[in-house]
Amino acid sequence: MKIHNEGFKIITLFFFLLVGVDCLLIYLIPLVWIWSLLLAVSIIFFSLIVSFFRVPKRDVTIDGNNILAPSDGKVVVIEEVQETEYLNDKYTQISIFMSPLNVHCQWYPINGIIKYFKYHPGKYLVAWHPKSSTENERTTIVIEDTEGRKIL
Repeated sequence: MKIHNEGFKIITLFFFLLVGVDCLLIYLIPLVWIWSLLLAVSIIFFSLIVSFFRVPKRDVTIDGNNILAPSDGKVVVIEEVQETEYLNDKYTQISIFMSPLNVHCQWYPINGIIKYFKYHPGKYLVAWHPKSSTENERTTIVIEDTEGRKIL
C-alpha cells in the first residue's frame, strides 16, 4: 500500500504531536493503566490518520461498455438534474459520499479524451451540507469516450 504524497506532512506532524503528548502524560500521570489506555487511543487515532491517506493498488479491467465508480464510498443520490456548466442538458447525477474511513482518491470512470476542465475555488462545507457540491472547492472534468458519451 502506498501513502499519498500530500499526507506525509500531516502524518509526520501528528506522529510527533502524539508522541509528545503521550510522553508528557506518562511523566505526569502515575497510573500505568490510564496512560496505557491513552497510548492505545493515540495508536488507534494515528492509524486512522494513516489509513485516510492510503492509496491501494487496484487491478481494474477496462471495458468500453462500462462506467466505473470514480471513488470509494456510498451512493447516496441518483437523480435527474439540469446541468448548466458545460453539457446544458438533463443528465443523471450519481452522488457518492466518502466517509473518513474511505480511500480519498478519485479515478477517471471511463477511457476517453478530456473535453473540459475547470477548477472552482470555494468553501469547505461539511459533505452532508445541501450546498457542499456546488459551493465547496472542486474541479469539473468532462470526459468523452470513443462512442461520444460524455461523463462530467
